[in-house]
Amino acid sequence: MRMSLHIDVLQNYPVPDETAIDAQLNALIRENNKKWIVLDDDPTGVQTVHDVSVYTDWSYESICQGFKEDCGLFYILTNSRGFTKDETTKAHKEIARNVIRAAKDCGREFILISRSDSTLRGHYPLETMLLREAVESESKGSVDGEILCPFFAEGGRYTLRNVHYVQYGEALVPAGETEFAADKTFGYKASDLKAYVEEKTGGVYRAEDVISISLESLRHLELDKIEAQLMQVKGFNKIIVNAINDVDLKIFCIALYRAMNRGKLFMFRTAAGFVRAVGGISKRPLLSQEEMVRPDVTHGGLVVVGSHTEKTTQQLGGLKGIPELEFIEFDSDLVLEPTRLEDEIKRVQAMEEQCIRQGKTAVVYTKRTLLTLEGDTKEDALRRSVKISDAVQRLVDGLCVEPAFIIAKGGITSSDIGIKALKVKKARVMGQIQPGIPVWQLGPESKFPSMPYVIFPGNVGDAQSLAKAVRILLEAPPLK
Repeated sequence: MRMSLHIDVLQNYPVPDETAIDAQLNALIRENNKKWIVLDDDPTGVQTVHDVSVYTDWSYESICQGFKEDCGLFYILTNSRGFTKDETTKAHKEIARNVIRAAKDCGREFILISRSDSTLRGHYPLETMLLREAVESESKGSVDGEILCPFFAEGGRYTLRNVHYVQYGEALVPAGETEFAADKTFGYKASDLKAYVEEKTGGVYRAEDVISISLESLRHLELDKIEAQLMQVKGFNKIIVNAINDVDLKIFCIALYRAMNRGKLFMFRTAAGFVRAVGGISKRPLLSQEEMVRPDVTHGGLVVVGSHTEKTTQQLGGLKGIPELEFIEFDSDLVLEPTRLEDEIKRVQAMEEQCIRQGKTAVVYTKRTLLTLEGDTKEDALRRSVKISDAVQRLVDGLCVEPAFIIAKGGITSSDIGIKALKVKKARVMGQIQPGIPVWQLGPESKFPSMPYVIFPGNVGDAQSLAKAVRILLEAPPLK
């Protein structure tokens, strides 16, 4: 067991001149003629960017459209964190085929980022292995290495001395000792990312062979040393990027672009922070109510809570002090009784529609105790979670009244609602309503065109973050 650290440890490193670093990095980004394609395993990965497109399918046509955009990157939502192993294998092979075909036809080169959870959950190393195989098969070259960077400041995820930490208040807790590491489907033990690689790859890549980019090298601007480390990588070996501040990623990306300009080819498994840095996307202020909600809308909004993390349950409790809200519990355990489940969906849908029409905001939430069964396998638990999420999205799919906004809490929940219920094919990322909490503007093809859709990760924010987001959308005064 590793000791937790106090948050003050993040102040122990000298901060270099970020203006000069930005100038160097932006010059390299302007010279880059390759399109960054971010494969996002749930919709929360756009939580650091703005004014970029998210495609909710990976058809050849959608990928061609992404290649033709002026922006240097675009997202493809795979939702693969809600897939079984076989499903994500099939999906990633299809994605790779379509990307390679579209790139040829559009005359563009590309780089793939597998964006996943900053608390290390997901189909790793399967997804990047599949992408590597596809790229190498097509190019007849080799992918030299895989870069792992789960840093995500807005969510309190830091990597220090190769150990990945999750912030709880003023404590930094090793990731392997958090509730996320105990995930029924994607659990793990190691907090040291070198050991995590060995654990997840079954020893194919040993901890002692993993390359580490240290904070000391980054903060002392040892760009030549970092570039040399990247140049020596081969055989798809792994590179860990330590980071406790956005500036660390920017410094790393300078060395990364240099190495890529010298012919090195990498695959990426990262959290959302890396995408902003490598794409040169600026920070923008948090979104205001007037930027999101149309002034002519008189209906109430809808908050749908599906995530079962402890943090989400605390945040649901934080909504209790807002009088404009109507709370409706959805008995998600009835997923085991299909006939009764149908009646429950109709009951909840009728209640939420009545609230929304009356100008009140409905808060629909699943039972807070996660349903578990004796003899559960990882795949069984995942399939049941997907069934519950599918039932939850039907609460939105069947709406006959347009809400002023929708907030979806949880990765699988927000993906299912966005794709299945709201019928989104392409969305624009407007920005963030709170740190790490993105907002989509829905496209004209969707069920509710132009409506703001807030994608609230299950593992982000403090106990009041959900309440703050709701109050912004309602333009209600904060609690005292």
